Amino acid sequence: MDIVLVHGAGGRPTTWSAVEPLLTALGHRLFTVTNPMTSLEDDVAHTAKAVAETAGPVLLAGHSYGGAVISNVGRHPRVKGLVYIAAFGPDEGETVNEIVERYEEAEISKYMRRGPNGDWKSEPGPEFWAEIGPDLSAEQRAVVEAEGRKAENLIFTQPSGVPAWRTLPSWYLVADDDRTLRPETQRDMAGRMKATVEHVPGSHYTTLVWPQRVADLIHTAAVAVSS
Repeated sequence: MDIVLVHGAGGRPTTWSAVEPLLTALGHRLFTVTNPMTSLEDDVAHTAKAVAETAGPVLLAGHSYGGAVISNVGRHPRVKGLVYIAAFGPDEGETVNEIVERYEEAEISKYMRRGPNGDWKSEPGPEFWAEIGPDLSAEQRAVVEAEGRKAENLIFTQPSGVPAWRTLPSWYLVADDDRTLRPETQRDMAGRMKATVEHVPGSHYTTLVWPQRVADLIHTAAVAVSS
């Protein structure tokens, strides 16, 4: 199965570094993107180019903000399914910010800093890791810190298009101790998309902390849409 893996805000393909070898060993062909994070529209266009490079049916997997991207890219006719890993799944006309603002403010907000041009970036430090990512090893924290890219405000405020999850089978892995994207927000989004839902304990950094569970869910989805 051709699988396109999409990182979240501030991320890079290294988000999937622990998951990729597990999926490759199962025989899947993987594609990753490094989205510009200049706007939702730009990121959707960039990811769509990766889909165009595939040869057959495609499964999309998105972490965090990457879920907003795959919700739109999934309208491509060769995309057969969607996997959300602690990810946003906006409805038509909805923005990432609108989803966030319907719920109690997540703890991550204390560590987000806005740049002079309206861009956003988190500031990891001892207090950040103790509260936001207590389940990461020092090595895993280094992966996150090395990503550290800024995200323009338009990725959070640009309205989404018609979501592919309305018509495609979807799977959702909820991180039950997430202090970046609240677990109740994840559960509600998974519910409205009628996704097949699984849960893991732990923080928002699910692909690093639970790579086997992430790979297992993606593989399950790939098998389901291939049959």
